[in-house]
Amino acid sequence: MRLGVDVGGTFTDLLLHDDAAQKTYRAKTPSTPEDQSIGVAEGVRLICEKAGVKPEDISLVLHGTTVATNAVLEGKGSRVGLLTTAGFEHVLHLAKSWTPGPLFGWIVMDKPDPLAALKDTRGIPERMDARGNVVTPLDEEAATALIKDLCGSGIEALTISLMHSYANPAHEQRLREIVLAHFPEMHVSLSSDILPEFREYDRAITTVMNDYVRPIMTRYLSRIERRLDEAGVKSRLHIVRSDGGLMSAEAAAQRPVHTVLSGPAGGVTATAMVARRTGLKKLLAFDMGGTSTDVSVILDGEATITRSTDVGYFPAKVPTLDVRSVGAGGGSIAEISELTNSLRVGPRSAGAMPGPVAYGRGGTEPTVSDANVVLGYLPPKLLGGDMSLDLEGAREAVDKVGQPLELSPEAAAQGILDIANEVMLGALRVITVQRGLDPRDFGIVAFGGAGPLHANAMAQVLGCYPVVVPHNPGVLSALGFLEAEFKNEMVRTLIGSVAGMNDAALFDHFATLRQKAVTWLDEEKVEEADRGLTYTVDLRYEQQGFEVSINVPAEVVEKASGLETVLDDFHTTHERLYGVRFDLPIELVALRVVATGATPPVEEAAPAEGTTDIAEATMEVRKGYFGGAWVDTPHVDREMLAAGARVEGPAIIRQYDTTTVLLPDHYAEVHPTGNLLIWPTEKKGA
Repeated sequence: MRLGVDVGGTFTDLLLHDDAAQKTYRAKTPSTPEDQSIGVAEGVRLICEKAGVKPEDISLVLHGTTVATNAVLEGKGSRVGLLTTAGFEHVLHLAKSWTPGPLFGWIVMDKPDPLAALKDTRGIPERMDARGNVVTPLDEEAATALIKDLCGSGIEALTISLMHSYANPAHEQRLREIVLAHFPEMHVSLSSDILPEFREYDRAITTVMNDYVRPIMTRYLSRIERRLDEAGVKSRLHIVRSDGGLMSAEAAAQRPVHTVLSGPAGGVTATAMVARRTGLKKLLAFDMGGTSTDVSVILDGEATITRSTDVGYFPAKVPTLDVRSVGAGGGSIAEISELTNSLRVGPRSAGAMPGPVAYGRGGTEPTVSDANVVLGYLPPKLLGGDMSLDLEGAREAVDKVGQPLELSPEAAAQGILDIANEVMLGALRVITVQRGLDPRDFGIVAFGGAGPLHANAMAQVLGCYPVVVPHNPGVLSALGFLEAEFKNEMVRTLIGSVAGMNDAALFDHFATLRQKAVTWLDEEKVEEADRGLTYTVDLRYEQQGFEVSINVPAEVVEKASGLETVLDDFHTTHERLYGVRFDLPIELVALRVVATGATPPVEEAAPAEGTTDIAEATMEVRKGYFGGAWVDTPHVDREMLAAGARVEGPAIIRQYDTTTVLLPDHYAEVHPTGNLLIWPTEKKGA
């Protein structure tokens, strides 16, 4: 049995898959922000109870975590020391001289302090050139004195990031030996290990970020492994990487920077799975939880990987799934702006505690979830009856923001939803229209606890159909963790003109990286039949400031010949991306080998039983607010719907882990795969 665990800002979602019986079990439990491992342990107890299994029956635990992300965003990481080449002590302060916003953005910009303070930075007498040749030998006596001074000052972790260490890591490695000889308990990260690539700021900030969250992640993983052991779970814990792959808990403790987008990765992976199983090759992933909403694009059934991401203000150059996040979720708080006397929603969130007013946990400020309650979109009980909602409390809270604007509770609630929807629409436009993609060419996959509540409204504005509501939308990210594969990337920076490069030497470098990849797969105990290796090169035209990754066929690497076809692909890809190809020399920047280890697919069975008679599947009829009026709205039990069943809107489709709002002039149909597809009524032939 495999267990996927997704810790969100409001709920912790769990999905247990029985590989033998091909059955899945799901559970949601309130998150515990003070210590996420408490909520995880409670969720394990709950889902094992539901499935009627013992915790020791679980063979694999796959966990997506926001510990690293939250530490950076909230500025609550560890105190980090930095050793860099003498003369480059201000590398984190100078950064890229970049400011957000318009031309005058620097005037209003509130630039945060670097993750490693200048007082905790020391310049080491040494220097390499870009080819890895020693320009200034390492002064070990001076370095030892500086290390003792810095490590004795109270830092919790130490980053060593020297100039051009990607070309020759010898000085970094020697400095680590000196540190551990005098301070054996110190957390030490080398930039040549974390990011062996050129561009000194990217390498330094990524490695510093790794150390900034490393002690926190180490403590968290230790706690969660202890709590799982106390709960009876004896299997190994694996953590989801930002690129959707898996890494062992031990590896995550060493390289937590690879988990900065761990949470959203599962949903994107699962959306790609939905694309493959439904035959819908172009999809938008729409993951709306309690605190935020994450969106991404699936093209040709595959998620998009980017080489870097931003965590708040700070860049992290690690492979990540291309996800955009906005501060709008079910727990986003609605309030009246004192300056403009207008309604505002988010980014402040009620979180798990106290949560929305309707949850009855002490919340007093109206949220998006409360607005859904007021309009009749959420039933009186959630989570299969385990959670009761305070309908009157939600109405009173929403009325408080409506009264100053002379709005009825219904109008105020509708306004809250409209504003929240507009924030999320902005994110969807960024990943489509701003990239030259027409959203009308895409469907939208709605998941997260609140996604299906809002997705129909999103699709109506953007014109992207169908809306796909998966079988387990509220815990889809956890399902994506079960679909994830083991993954790691080996890279070698090798800058130079392709024309002047020895092909044999280039393929020798590929062979070295391949051996490193195989060694990693051995360490992760990946079976031979499940292993995969892919090869890429980063190329650019001479003197360009950016590069393009081009796939290298495995047979080209194995035969150590055929580089011409790769160069042709570069010209074609550059023209496709930027509309132009140049008759210029091509430069090689880096070689990459990605190692993967496949995991068994989750084969969710299509609904075998149920009915196509909607009257039989209707649980009750309640009032719902649509088109500015209260109308009788059937509440349909999704678990009773057979493949081919069709529900006409307006309707509320209920299930354990979420609620789907079906707007007027739309219909929902159960696909043979078990997914719910929503179309506008005029597209009956679609």
